[in-house]
Amino acid sequence: MARPFLPLRLAVLWLALAAAPAAAQVATLLADNVDVSAGQVITASGNVEVLFEGTRLRASKIVYDAGAGELRIEGPITLIQDENMTVVADAATLDADLRNGIMLGARMVLDQQLQLAAGQISRVGGRYTQLYKTRATSCRVCAGKSVPMWSIRSEKVIHDQQERQLYFVGAELMVGNLPVLRLPRLRVPDPSNRRATGFLVPRMRTTSLLGTGLKVPYFITLGDSADITLTPYLSPKTTTVELRYRQAFRSGEIEFNTALTSDDLRPGEPRAYLTGTGAFSLARGYELGFDIGLTSDPAYLLDYGYSGTDRLQSDLTVTRTRADEYVLGSVTALQSLRPSELAIQEQLPNLRGEALYQRRFFPRLLGGQGMWQIGAQAHARASTADQLGRDVLRLGAGLEWSRAQVLGNGMVARAGLSLEAAAYSIAQDSTYPRQMGFIIPTLEAELRWPLVSTASRAPQLLEPVLQLAWSRDIGTTPPNEDSTLVEFDEGNLTALSRFPGEDRAERGLRAAAGLRWARYDPAGWSIGVSVGRVMRAADPGLFSRASGLDGRNSDWLVATGVTLDDRLSLSARGLFADDFSVTRAETRISWVSERLDLASSYSWILPDAAENRPDLTSQLVLSSGYRFTRYWKGTLEMRYDFAANRATRAGLGLSYRNECIGLDLSLSRRYTSSTSVRPTTDFNLAVSINGFGNDGRAYRRPCAAQ
Repeated sequence: MARPFLPLRLAVLWLALAAAPAAAQVATLLADNVDVSAGQVITASGNVEVLFEGTRLRASKIVYDAGAGELRIEGPITLIQDENMTVVADAATLDADLRNGIMLGARMVLDQQLQLAAGQISRVGGRYTQLYKTRATSCRVCAGKSVPMWSIRSEKVIHDQQERQLYFVGAELMVGNLPVLRLPRLRVPDPSNRRATGFLVPRMRTTSLLGTGLKVPYFITLGDSADITLTPYLSPKTTTVELRYRQAFRSGEIEFNTALTSDDLRPGEPRAYLTGTGAFSLARGYELGFDIGLTSDPAYLLDYGYSGTDRLQSDLTVTRTRADEYVLGSVTALQSLRPSELAIQEQLPNLRGEALYQRRFFPRLLGGQGMWQIGAQAHARASTADQLGRDVLRLGAGLEWSRAQVLGNGMVARAGLSLEAAAYSIAQDSTYPRQMGFIIPTLEAELRWPLVSTASRAPQLLEPVLQLAWSRDIGTTPPNEDSTLVEFDEGNLTALSRFPGEDRAERGLRAAAGLRWARYDPAGWSIGVSVGRVMRAADPGLFSRASGLDGRNSDWLVATGVTLDDRLSLSARGLFADDFSVTRAETRISWVSERLDLASSYSWILPDAAENRPDLTSQLVLSSGYRFTRYWKGTLEMRYDFAANRATRAGLGLSYRNECIGLDLSLSRRYTSSTSVRPTTDFNLAVSINGFGNDGRAYRRPCAAQ
């Protein structure tokens, strides 16, 4: 039979779903048959569907008794509320607005994850759902396999739909059919609640230094925009409390992590660390950011696996970036954790301040574009000893201009000039005058000829480049505070100065020549090769051998890169002398596929006393993951020092995920040792139950796989 016409449906809705005039609501009732009998008893049968205030009810038959103000419903029944809760039942008795009543032989599903089967379900006030004789699980239960991997058996469960919480009374955790833990009361968030106060996944950690311990994090919500995670860490050799605080604001966010420890590694000596980050948007386009990094001793972060960094940095930075303007102000403090620097900590420039203003302009008469800047830098040391405690203040200004022109044959010619001036104030170093400064004028000319071939199906680019530059420093040479680490690569082949900072600049007449070739295949892969060299009229004596820039002629720079369908990425770079001896070489490779992700790098660098590297660097770093199945994944990491002929770090990991459980297992070994750091082996195990505030739907197993 066809469904009733609209006038009949509206009449039925008014009779069936408006228990009182004050509570009348707009609703929809659809059914194959609707009968109205004496005494205002309305019977709807055949594919019955009711839509009312975000609730959808499907049943085979509904009988509404206007006198009693109730609905008697015959199953199979499906009740869906707000798309997050679904109840399936055999029979039910509900009031007219579906907010109160009893459902028999029912099963409730929350957020398409957590299933709760009960002999009876009661609906109270449209907010609370009470389940009796309940078994809850997020594991998929298939026909013929009725025992889930885990479940919670309970005498009674109350679901607070407003607070999105589940309250278990007389709860018993079952693994298969085996009870393993009984709790008189248990409160957990329902699957749709991503931020709820309560315990998080415990983690077991075993190390050769600290023994076997357990971390039990407790998450505390502080409104909608802040939270605290408090994690006690207990083992036979340590008592540690970890804390994380996060808060979001309208204009930014902050996060702090800290821990306080008393252990057997340093008896009677409290150990602690603090890290923090923050970013804020200020008025007039300014951005504020800060980082904090502090620790009580050099080995603490490694002993507890918090970080592998060898330097901690704390800074406060204010910036503003516009189309033609850049503003920077920053203060930075460094704490070195390197064994070679601990004894000379007070002699390092661990406090630094900087202010910079840059402005771009476009002169009408000359064309092209220019930029001027003013700035200040300060470096301070804790030591007050002469030379060892040198403090430096630098005031600088610069002006530069350049213009590019495309010639008739396709060549790109560019000319430029710049002028840099700086004044220094130096304290606690008798080898330098207290006041000094310099001026550096620079002239530059560059010619590029990009040649593009489109004759074949794969476009190719061949671009030779030649740069001539001249500069001269007028004045005295200041101490080098910010330009000690120099790298020569394809990115700075034609730079006016290959020093990273302001205290050093290249001088004299010099030329840079390079050649770049690239091929872009429509099949999705590309390859590129760059070759270049720097030549000078005279050796300025500014660079070390390991930089590859020393002497009149630099080493040959050779770099190549290959990409394939966003899966393979390979890059290699090397510096070679005229006799083909290697000064520096590095290779990076990454591969990403459905099953394998791989990242590896190899570095080979000559020793350099200027960079405080007395030993040869020859090191391989490997990190990979392999997905055996949709649910199982293994990881491997390794760091090997070929110069020392030993591994410095190695690690293995194994994880399993399905819709109801997560398992993480890892084993790592750190081999390096020093006066402050000892070798250690770590074992970590974490087992999580999905379906309570976390999502395992992406790993849902089909019944055939179980």
